[in-house]
Amino acid sequence: MGWNHPPSTRTSSSFIIKTMQAIDFQRALKVSAAAALLVAGASLHAQNAPPTPAKPATEQQPSPDKPVIAPTNQGTVIRRSFDIVSTDVIVRDNKGVFISDLKKGDFDVYEDGVKQELVSFVLTHGGRVYNTEPTAAPPAMEGIILPPSKPTNDAAGRIWLIFVDDLHLDFPNTGRIKNLFKQISNELVHEGDMFGIVSTGPSSLAIDLTYDRKRLTEAIDKISGAGLKPNEILDAPVGAEGPSEVRYRAHVAFDTAYGIMKTLEQVHNRRKAFIYVSNGYDFNPFAETRKKNDQEKWNEMNPNAGSTDSSGNGGTGDGSSASDVNPFMQQGNEFSFADLASELAELTREANRANTSIYTIDPRGLVGMPDLDQNVDMMDFQNYIRTSQDSLRVLSEQTGGFATINQNDFMKSLKRIDAETSDYYVLGYYSSNPDPTMRKRKVEIKVNRPNMDLRYRTEYTLKPTKAPTPRSSTTSSKPKPPKD
Repeated sequence: MGWNHPPSTRTSSSFIIKTMQAIDFQRALKVSAAAALLVAGASLHAQNAPPTPAKPATEQQPSPDKPVIAPTNQGTVIRRSFDIVSTDVIVRDNKGVFISDLKKGDFDVYEDGVKQELVSFVLTHGGRVYNTEPTAAPPAMEGIILPPSKPTNDAAGRIWLIFVDDLHLDFPNTGRIKNLFKQISNELVHEGDMFGIVSTGPSSLAIDLTYDRKRLTEAIDKISGAGLKPNEILDAPVGAEGPSEVRYRAHVAFDTAYGIMKTLEQVHNRRKAFIYVSNGYDFNPFAETRKKNDQEKWNEMNPNAGSTDSSGNGGTGDGSSASDVNPFMQQGNEFSFADLASELAELTREANRANTSIYTIDPRGLVGMPDLDQNVDMMDFQNYIRTSQDSLRVLSEQTGGFATINQNDFMKSLKRIDAETSDYYVLGYYSSNPDPTMRKRKVEIKVNRPNMDLRYRTEYTLKPTKAPTPRSSTTSSKPKPPKD
């Protein structure tokens, strides 16, 4: 997902079993939270919807992605849903000042080079909605029954989703993390803004979208880091591609965020921002240190054996990362590097479909060296920090946000987030391209004034439709000689 903007800027087996059981319990909470958020999100535009006639209980509901042939006694009718494509646009002059006097006719939107007709136009300046043109019904097409339009109700402020990835937050930094969330509450959540807060681990946070700031204060008091220390990662059971628990935790985080994005996709014509607080992700951390430790263990267990090369199966090679396969439909608890990379990519694509920017924040701030009680090679530790920070950059830069890393003072970044989510236009259109095989669509937006800097989403991807092949287990408890 591209954006157009000016250049800038992981103990024994019982431990992992108990931890995964706890995480599974937390995932159940997240499903409930996502369902609650869906109800809250749907209520934003379901009010005052025109009544629809009752349907027989035996009638199957049509899938939004597949055409369904109606009964023959009613004639052959193809049913298909139409989703509005919306994007936030920030227009600034060459001095960086937001331009707030543009009208609907001042914008031209092109998809794959074809001009599109704008059906909705919203200007928000200083957090206030100044003018709104209601979303028009999708264009009528012969033989197609369109769903009734649902007018938006209660659309005054922004929507914040505060994501607490406590499975990847350090427990010793809990006090610092709580202070960060207090700053987020004071600087970002204003009067008229809705917010929700969800955690991935034992903090057990699942607050529906609400205007009640007291709920946020209560949630902050419950936040606690539950990330793995380097020594815990090194002592954890290892699969074919590294520590299994590390990869499982990453999957839980991505899966939880993905479910929330699916909910936010139902909300239109409001600025949506995803505040993603996490240390980031390294799917195979401290590889050299683990290799050295494995060599020492192997030599102790086999004093008369020479070094043997064991060619492991490093990849899945099953095509699970194909562009039209949804990685979140995978079953099982084993996740390869390719699986997680596919989930990360699909998460950013879903964020773009939901027109939601992800702003990642690393609460560790400036990271120097590991704690003295952590027996980790210094170079390995630096690679771990760099890789985890790069994952945060990907999440933000691919969705129109930015990453706050290597900073001890978060106030400047929070003020920038507030400014970016206070001044913007929201443009919406129904794509004129009916071809579902053209999944990736390029978007270009122009204004009829010279010397303007436009920041907007430059592409989006249609939803994946194929289910993945079953995932095979690659973990073995039998000791293997280390690779040379």
